Amino acid sequence: MNHTVPAFFPPASTKSPPNYEMLKEEHEVDMLGAPHNPAPPTSTTSVPDHVVLSLFNTLFMNSCCLGFIAFAYSVKSRDRKMVGDLTGAQAYASTAKCLNIWALILGIIMTILLIIIPILILQVYQ
Repeated sequence: MNHTVPAFFPPASTKSPPNYEMLKEEHEVDMLGAPHNPAPPTSTTSVPDHVVLSLFNTLFMNSCCLGFIAFAYSVKSRDRKMVGDLTGAQAYASTAKCLNIWALILGIIMTILLIIIPILILQVYQ
């Protein structure tokens, strides 16, 4: 008769014990909870945040403060991208792109008018 005694403790495995970093990460996950992303990233495409164009428009083509507002939306887009909220980042980036386009168009029109109007005034008085 072969009687087997159920083991209360499983046999020792050959794995090494978990290191401190793993335990620390597990503790942080338990304390902070799971990430609160509204939508998990489904693609690996990068969301452009248009910070460089916004900075250019802020410094050189800041008509009606559109360049500065676009820069603020670009920074918000970059923050959302760092958190992992790609949907929010795309929304802010789209707004920043639209504001950048309008700032650039208005800046070019104002620059052209600032060149043409004095020339026309000088033509009239000669």
